[in-house]
Amino acid sequence: MLVSLLAGYLCGSIPFGLILTRMAGLGDVRTIGSGNIGATNVLRTGNKKLAALTLLLDALKGTVAVVAARYVLGMEAALIAGLGAFLGHLYPVWLKFKGGKGVATYMGVLLGLAPLIVLVFAAVWLGMAKLFRYSSLAALAAAVAVPIALYLYGRPEVASLFAIMSVITFLKHHQNISRLLSGTEGRIGDKG
Repeated sequence: MLVSLLAGYLCGSIPFGLILTRMAGLGDVRTIGSGNIGATNVLRTGNKKLAALTLLLDALKGTVAVVAARYVLGMEAALIAGLGAFLGHLYPVWLKFKGGKGVATYMGVLLGLAPLIVLVFAAVWLGMAKLFRYSSLAALAAAVAVPIALYLYGRPEVASLFAIMSVITFLKHHQNISRLLSGTEGRIGDKG
């Protein structure tokens, strides 16, 4: 199972936000906004297409890791590869272990393991984002909803994985939570 974890990690550690912004001539995305490599920060460059592509690729690396592991080694390996992909995005070896918040990769792992529950994630995220315009708040609300939905859907092993990933998501968003509480969190579409 170590092979699944490592393969998932390496897949998840590809920093698409950084690669795409550099290829587009926008420099290092880590020097703007939150300093993150994810889609929300790429959006702060003003390039919506690049942000959407970052979101898609960051999600797909989670999906690919899970689907490949399940195909080759089975469901248990898929769960481990999913965790590996998530951790790879958060702590990529290529960037001195300083990565993104993992929300897109979280969603991609979910797509590979329980595709219908992606609808729950999307509905909660979109609803919260539309109401409040805070990407972080939307992500945190979705991270609460997903393990519950998985458990109710009869997928306790997947629910357990996502409960762990949700706790990590909250830990990675500790600064966002502080800014939300103080009213200084950047809203979706804000630059800088």
